[in-house]
Amino acid sequence: MFNLFTSRGRGRREKFSKIVLGRGVVWAGIWCLAVFLGRPTFAEEATFSQWVVEIEARNPSAVSLLLEEIDVLETRGEGGALLALVSSRELEELSTQGVEWRIDWQRTEALNRTIEPLPDQGGGIPGFPCYRTVEETFADLSQLALDHPDLATWVDIGDSWEKVSGGPGGYDIFDLVITNSVSKVDKAPFFLLAAIHARELVPAELATLFAEQLVLGYGVDPDITWILDHSEIHIVAQGNPDGRKRAETGLLWRKNIDNDYCSDSNLRGIDLNRNSSFRWATVGSSSSECSNTFHGPGPASEPETQAFETLMAQIFEDQRGPEDDDAAPLDATGLFVSLHSFGEWVVFPWDGLTAEAPNSTELQTLGRKFGFFNGHRICQTSDCLGPAAGGTSGVSYGEYGVATYTFEVGTWFFEECPVFASDVLPKNLPALFYAAKAARRPYQEPSGPDAVDLLLAETSVPQGEEVVLTATVDDTRYDSGGFGTEPTQMISSASYSVDSPPWLATEVHSLAPVDGAFDAAAEDVSGVVDTSTLALGQHLIYVFATDAAGSRGVPSAIFLEVTEPSLTEVFSDGFESGDSSFWTSTVGG
Repeated sequence: MFNLFTSRGRGRREKFSKIVLGRGVVWAGIWCLAVFLGRPTFAEEATFSQWVVEIEARNPSAVSLLLEEIDVLETRGEGGALLALVSSRELEELSTQGVEWRIDWQRTEALNRTIEPLPDQGGGIPGFPCYRTVEETFADLSQLALDHPDLATWVDIGDSWEKVSGGPGGYDIFDLVITNSVSKVDKAPFFLLAAIHARELVPAELATLFAEQLVLGYGVDPDITWILDHSEIHIVAQGNPDGRKRAETGLLWRKNIDNDYCSDSNLRGIDLNRNSSFRWATVGSSSSECSNTFHGPGPASEPETQAFETLMAQIFEDQRGPEDDDAAPLDATGLFVSLHSFGEWVVFPWDGLTAEAPNSTELQTLGRKFGFFNGHRICQTSDCLGPAAGGTSGVSYGEYGVATYTFEVGTWFFEECPVFASDVLPKNLPALFYAAKAARRPYQEPSGPDAVDLLLAETSVPQGEEVVLTATVDDTRYDSGGFGTEPTQMISSASYSVDSPPWLATEVHSLAPVDGAFDAAAEDVSGVVDTSTLALGQHLIYVFATDAAGSRGVPSAIFLEVTEPSLTEVFSDGFESGDSSFWTSTVGG
C-alpha cells in the first residue's frame, strides 16, 4: 500500500490500496492523481528525474535502512515522517518494500524546474543573482586578501577531484585565513566549512559574506576588532567546487564528481560528508556507488576530504582521548562549524552514535546560544537527523575534542534571494559572530552572561575626564527550539577592562547594578571609566559578567577615543595663575 500527497492541493490525499506494485501501475497512479488535483500532465511528470517524498517512519529498523540507502533531507522527530529525495527507481523500490510515502509536489516541481538567468542578470548563479559562482567567490575572497594583507591570507590547501584526476577542469581548494597578523598573542582557532554538498546554495554565500564583514569591520566594529586580535578564523567557502559547478546549472547535485565508481554520469560522485575518516562507513551511508550518500571506497579517499582533514590537523590541538566516552577538558579551545541547508537545525555530536557525546551538556549550551540568534532547533545529530558517520564534524570532535556544530540553514536548497536576504542572513550572521567570540573557551564561556547594549556617555573625551559606561548583562539568552531548557542563574558581578580581554587583563574595574543589587538573571549595570592614565588614541573597553554558578561569559567591547586634554584642564592641573613660564611654553610656544 502506498500514498500520494500534494501539499499544494488543499491537503487532499488519495489512498491507493490493493494495487499490484510495478512500474506501469505506479506511474498510472501518479497520472490519475495529477488529473484529479490539477497537477502537471503525465508527460511533464514523466520527465522528472528526482522526487521529494514524505516517508512514514514507524519502524526503527526500516528507518535505519532508509537513512543508509536514500538521501534523507529531514526527519520529523522520533516516529515522525522522513523527507527524502529519491530517484524514480528508488521510488519504485520503496513501494515494493511496502513503505508508505507521499509526494511533496511543491518541492518536487521546484527541484525539477529549469533554472534560467533573470532578465538583465549580470553576475551570480542563473536565476539567483545573490549567490556568487565558484569563480566569483574565489575572485572576491582572493581580492579581499590582496587588499588587506595584514588581516587575510588566501591559502591553497588542496585540489578538487577533477583537478587531481587530470580532467579538463577542476579547482584548488582555498582557505581564507582571517586574523590580525600584527597581534602575536595565543589565538583561538575557528574553522568554518561551507558548501561540501554542492546543491546547497546558501552556505557558500553566507560564509563569504561573513568573511567580508570580518575583514571590513576590523577597526570599525569593536567586537570584530578584538575577535581578529585574539582569534584565527579559517573559512573554506567552496568545499566542493566541482560539484558546485554542476549545481549552478540547476542540477540537484550533492556529491563531488568522482566518476570511478558509478556508471551513470548523473549519479556519480562521493558524498564528502560521509567520506571522512572518523567512524567511516559504520552507519548512515551507502555502499551503493550511485547513491547520493555513497561513502566512497575508503576513509578520506577523496582529495577534498583530505584537504579538510589536513587543515584540521594543522589548526586544532588533540584534546580528547581515544575512547568514545573520553571527554575533552572544559578549557578546550577551538570551534568547528559546517554550513549546510536546509531544515533550520543546529546539530551537535555525536553524528554516528546514538549515545550522548561526553561533552553533551556543554555542546547543548553553546548550541542553545546559537539558537537565541537564529531560532533554529538545537539537537544531537543522531536524534534529530538520524545517525550518519563519516561527516566532517565527526573528525573535529571525535579526533580533536573541538566543539562542533552543523548549521542547517534555510528552508530549501535553492533558497530564493529575497528569503536569503531577509531571513537566512540576519538570523545566522549573528550566530557566526558569536561562534567566533566563543572559540577560545566554547565549553565554558557560553554558559555565562552576555554583555549587550554597551553605551558610553561620550565616545570621545579629553584625557583626564571620566566617562559613564552602561551595559546590560544577561544570563538568559538561550533558545533550544523546543529541545530542552538551559539552566540560568542570577548575575553575581560585572566588570570592565581596558585594551585587554578579561583573560589577559592585569586590572579590571567593577560595574554596579543600576537597581542597587545583583538579584536577577539580567541586570543593567553602570560605572565610570577614568581616562587620566590612558594614552591618547583609541581604546577598547571590554565588558563581561559572571553568574552565580561562577561562569564568566564572553565579553563585548566598545571603542573609546581619548583626545588631548583641554587648555582649561592643563591650566588647572597644578599650575599657579601667575606662572608666566606656563603661558610662554604652552600658549606662546
